[in-house]
Amino acid sequence: MYTFILNNIEVKVNEDINLLEYLREQEDLTSVKNGCSEGACGACMVLVDNRPMRACILSVSKVQGKEVLMVEGLSQREKDVFAYSFAEAGAVQCGFCIPGMVISAKALIDKNNNPTTEDVKAAIRGNICRCTGYVKIEKAILMAAEFLRENISLPIEDEDGKVGERFHRVDAIRKTLGTAKYVDDIKLPGMIYGSALRTKYPRALIKSINVAKALSYPGVEAVLTAEDIPGERYLGHIVKDWPALIAVGEETRYIGDAIALVAAVSKKILKEALALIEVEYEELEPITSPEEGLKEGAPKIHPKGNILVKEVLKRGNAQEAIKNSKYVVTYKYSTPFTEHAFLEPECAIGMPEGDGVLLYTGGQSVYDEKHEITALLGLPEDKVRVKSAYVGGGFGGKEDMSVQHHAALLAYKTKKPVKVILSRKESIAIHPKRHAMEMEFTTACDENGILTGMKATLISDSGAYASLGGPVLQRACTHAAGPYNYQNIDIVGKSVYTNNPPGGAFRGFGVTQSAFATECNLNKLAEMVGISPWEIRYINAIEEGQELPNGQIADASTALKETLMALKDEYLFHEAKKDEYVGIACALKNSGVGVGIPDIGRCKLTIINGKVHIRTSAACIGQGLGTIVTQIFCETTGIDPKLTVLDQPDTLITPNAGTTTASRQTVFTGEAVRVVSEKLKKTLATKTLEELEGEDFYGEYSFATDPMGSDKPNPVSHVAYGYAAQMVVLDEKGLIKKFIAAHDVGRAINPTTVEGQIEGGVVMGLGYALTEDYPLKNSIPTAKFGTLGLFRATSVPEIDTVIVEKNKAQLAYGAKGVGEIVVVPTAPAVQGAYYKLDGIFRTKLPLEDTAYRKSKK
Repeated sequence: MYTFILNNIEVKVNEDINLLEYLREQEDLTSVKNGCSEGACGACMVLVDNRPMRACILSVSKVQGKEVLMVEGLSQREKDVFAYSFAEAGAVQCGFCIPGMVISAKALIDKNNNPTTEDVKAAIRGNICRCTGYVKIEKAILMAAEFLRENISLPIEDEDGKVGERFHRVDAIRKTLGTAKYVDDIKLPGMIYGSALRTKYPRALIKSINVAKALSYPGVEAVLTAEDIPGERYLGHIVKDWPALIAVGEETRYIGDAIALVAAVSKKILKEALALIEVEYEELEPITSPEEGLKEGAPKIHPKGNILVKEVLKRGNAQEAIKNSKYVVTYKYSTPFTEHAFLEPECAIGMPEGDGVLLYTGGQSVYDEKHEITALLGLPEDKVRVKSAYVGGGFGGKEDMSVQHHAALLAYKTKKPVKVILSRKESIAIHPKRHAMEMEFTTACDENGILTGMKATLISDSGAYASLGGPVLQRACTHAAGPYNYQNIDIVGKSVYTNNPPGGAFRGFGVTQSAFATECNLNKLAEMVGISPWEIRYINAIEEGQELPNGQIADASTALKETLMALKDEYLFHEAKKDEYVGIACALKNSGVGVGIPDIGRCKLTIINGKVHIRTSAACIGQGLGTIVTQIFCETTGIDPKLTVLDQPDTLITPNAGTTTASRQTVFTGEAVRVVSEKLKKTLATKTLEELEGEDFYGEYSFATDPMGSDKPNPVSHVAYGYAAQMVVLDEKGLIKKFIAAHDVGRAINPTTVEGQIEGGVVMGLGYALTEDYPLKNSIPTAKFGTLGLFRATSVPEIDTVIVEKNKAQLAYGAKGVGEIVVVPTAPAVQGAYYKLDGIFRTKLPLEDTAYRKSKK
């Protein structure tokens, strides 16, 4: 028997179990989150005798006789202060890490109620945030300290929620206080637990599977193999090449492949039963790189061969332009796989509903999940319902099936609610990553630095399955020439299957890779011409009415030059200093899927009890979409935000607004909200909300684009492009002193949210540039969450954001997507600064021999 004080109440525990498990499973206290179970992320931070400690690495016996405090146990004053401060500062995005941040903040403030920014950074060093870049979290903690120190009354909130207002996120308080429910926070009566047995080898022939021992094990509810799948076994966004379970007689393709599924009444029995499944393997040599996969006679990972897709983009005559140019540079570049490292591991709960299934998920599109699961189970569309809980970060990494299909299948077979969750180790191994790419880029200019042509080859590692490898390669290629005014391009890209973990969607969607190459080449050309990196970008920057390298005419909202001008004075000031070294880079990034693919945003407004329920399936994964659509609604109708309710995505009640991807939701679903809000506003001219009780209003928005390979002289590839210029300042030791990011966002629906997206993207981009890696040994990942190289607060420099607003269009009140572009120019900007510092022209990420990472020789 163990006794301790939990949130000011004495508790007694019979067995010595993990403290995090006890708090969540037995006490149902869900402010502590299971982010990594490795003591690395801080999402489960608690106070033990006033010291911040990670619950995942404590046992109940370790807190015997001590006081344990969580967010649930804070005083009401503290809850109010932290909730207001985090909302006001814009410190909450996906929210999964925030209760842990609050606990670390309380520990600091209790000891030092007048902390400096450096004190705050040190206090939250044990807490990782993947969304915010820490800047606004630090601001929130300083604000909370002042409120508590000075005993200041909290302001009375009086927000009208209009476009352009720094409106508090609609979910900020729930996320700060830990009451927002993510999937793993949900418990259902009679719920059991499921998991998959994964292959031992990245590539092996499955000769036999014996489940008899597991099936007869007490407490086991089901053991399923490939033959138990009632519908289509192969899944995938576009290419259906990913089996839900590998069958006997087939080869595994990567270390995450599932061989069998088990459902059991407890997690302990589940683990024991998985170990009882006997699989006979014939281990085979894995294909560990695209180079190996392209060799003549290489084993075919898929029946059609090892090339997933090839892209060829040609405009003008690049070869002739390059031949006749004054200056030409050619370099080979290498970028790594990158782990998304969202704080919430993948989790889903399947449960029977009638003769179908209901699924609780935390992904990036409930309709994508519905379509995949409907096919897997062989059910009609109306027999599968998917509801989204809160989503603890995504960045593209939650677009594919990871646990959703397995939870649905187990629930369908057992007729019981089944929760399936990945451990952090499983998550790192299983879900698709940012594609590793090997690239060769040639860029040319005349004697004045005017760009004349470029040629590039890109080889992308698609890993074991297609996922979104085709579209990612497309974006890498279509953006490879950068946001500049020249039209002679020759680009060839290949996406190649290997036995590595799959490559898939990741913030930046291929452009992070190709932009690194093209922007670094510009740095070298500027040196050869004798002009600054800023100047070569400015004189070539695309302007309204000019042709982008892909042929699309730049519209009136184009503001690349404005972003560069926003940095000019700072650039010249820091460049003139002898002990500072400046790098700069630009980017463009599409909003919307584009390239001829149907792209539709949808929204429904339903009046219930005098309030307007905003209903769309568009997933909020931390970017703040729920707040954005609320502001667009309030701007259009003039209705008080207190009379609105944002419903979670649910395939039964929310219309299909497409996937949260491609920086599309603010534009497409935002415009759908504006359209339907205009309808409601017109009706309200003659009726009241009370008179409209139970009424539905529907709106949608679509935009037709031209497909890849269009023979139009000026095809329209995307509805809009955002532009950016970012600048980094190094000191003489190679440490980043300051970072400035200027972004053309069209119109900032919520400036605080835009700043948060930029800050978070910059920090993610700094990690990509300097520290993050996803090492593989014979196609098996070797990193843990704590060794991925994620930036912590103590490494983050001063970040200034400049929001450029130029778009006067009515569409979504002029907004463009900003979620992806923020991570694109960061790495080449850092590369340029280091080139200025030491004269070494680095071509591989993460950059080696820096103050952040030494060469592995």
